[in-house]
Amino acid sequence: MTVAHLLAVVPVTDLHTATAWYERLFGRPPDNRPMPTLAEWRVTDTGWVQVHVDADRPGRALLNLAVDDLAAHLDELRSRGLSPGEVQTASKGVQLASVTDPDGNVVTLIGGFRVVY
Repeated sequence: MTVAHLLAVVPVTDLHTATAWYERLFGRPPDNRPMPTLAEWRVTDTGWVQVHVDADRPGRALLNLAVDDLAAHLDELRSRGLSPGEVQTASKGVQLASVTDPDGNVVTLIGGFRVVY
């Protein structure tokens, strides 16, 4: 199987509230609004985060974002009014910090992540 794009879907109850929160997370408005119930942010060349109204599933998403400078990104989030949790140290120098959206979906920023094939 060859995958051309990855679309991570985050279910929410209210798109207006969620869009405002994810605008603070990503530091910009959505890149696309293809439907009244969906907002999308392009986060890599072929990776997108979709925030979608789904009354049956809000608060169940876990979204992990590997970033280049965890401390700097956490400072940016704080400056935008978000409150990430404490940095946790995992194995092999990886560090994690999470922030929760208004519906309870958890976004974890990962620093020191290295892909090894």
